Amino acid sequence: MRWIVYILCALFTVSCQTSKRADSEVFAPYYTPKYAQSFAIVTDSESRKILIVSNPYQSDKPFEQRVYLLDKDQKAPKGEVAVTIPATKISCLSSSHIAMLDAVGASEYIVGVSGLKYITNTAVRSRAVEIGYDTALNYENIKAAGTEVILLYGLYGEQSGITTKLTQLGIPYIYIGDYIESSPLGKAEWIVALSALCGAESEGLKYFEALESRYNALKAQAAKYTTRPKVMLNTPYRDTWFMPSVRSYAVTLITDAGAEYIYPQNCSAQSEPISLEQALLLASKADFWLNVGNTESLAQLCRENPKFASVPAVANSRVYNNTKRTTESGGSDFWESGAVKADVVLHDMIKILHHNATTDSLYYYKQLQ
Repeated sequence: MRWIVYILCALFTVSCQTSKRADSEVFAPYYTPKYAQSFAIVTDSESRKILIVSNPYQSDKPFEQRVYLLDKDQKAPKGEVAVTIPATKISCLSSSHIAMLDAVGASEYIVGVSGLKYITNTAVRSRAVEIGYDTALNYENIKAAGTEVILLYGLYGEQSGITTKLTQLGIPYIYIGDYIESSPLGKAEWIVALSALCGAESEGLKYFEALESRYNALKAQAAKYTTRPKVMLNTPYRDTWFMPSVRSYAVTLITDAGAEYIYPQNCSAQSEPISLEQALLLASKADFWLNVGNTESLAQLCRENPKFASVPAVANSRVYNNTKRTTESGGSDFWESGAVKADVVLHDMIKILHHNATTDSLYYYKQLQ
């Protein structure tokens, strides 16, 4: 198992993410991800596990966080972030973290949530407290909930204001970079990191390996299709259309589903803005149009811009949105549980792109009428 320290890997390759500190101590690999790029778990000379998080947000400035995951009889080096495991009182800023903990049977450990009313997990919604958003966190609720560790995410940089306050309160924090992963399996693999945090390592690894097997089987099936439909993504935001990179999560799903992305020119690490005119030209060449924001019908789409009515995907009712599973308050289960059900998302995509599936046969997606 990969949970065993890979001594041979440490000896023969530098790709196993062995890390060296300034004091020359060498860390041995404990869990080396197959797909995820933003985390690894290592051990030190005292057999202490360390979660290493690398560049968990979109920024040109390199970032690394090291969090010691300690047994009750262990102590971290002075000045290091440390969490005693299993952590049984966890606050989450992202709904995907909730789904990961739930997948390994640890949702009962969630005591605080950002955007509580939007969470689709009813058990968590009834039990946890609201802890606020971004720079407007409710530190009183975080503290009152007995939070042992809070899971953060940063969109474009380190949230130093938040982390400084949490440090003052004595609450450990961990940046979780699942959303930055371009690979669907890379996103899902973060479940291994979170399972280690709550003392459910075996459950996390078992869950991920089963998911990986199902996903790759579907991917291999899709590769056999001889027809590769072209796919348009997104809708305009304030007259600008943002087209994802070919390295993005959404485009990887399209490729793995045996289809072609309509805008392969963007090879950067971020979405690229294009004009509405250019987007309409691309849409006119697409067989399908996916992920159309908050749009719930073809009529609504055409009201937003009458020119959309002439787009072939609209005329042929081949517009699909990932909004089938939403709460009354607008919460999206696609963004909550989709990361830990990457195979289900891919299955939806294959059904849509190769079988013109109707809403009834899909899990996350709906066909706009």
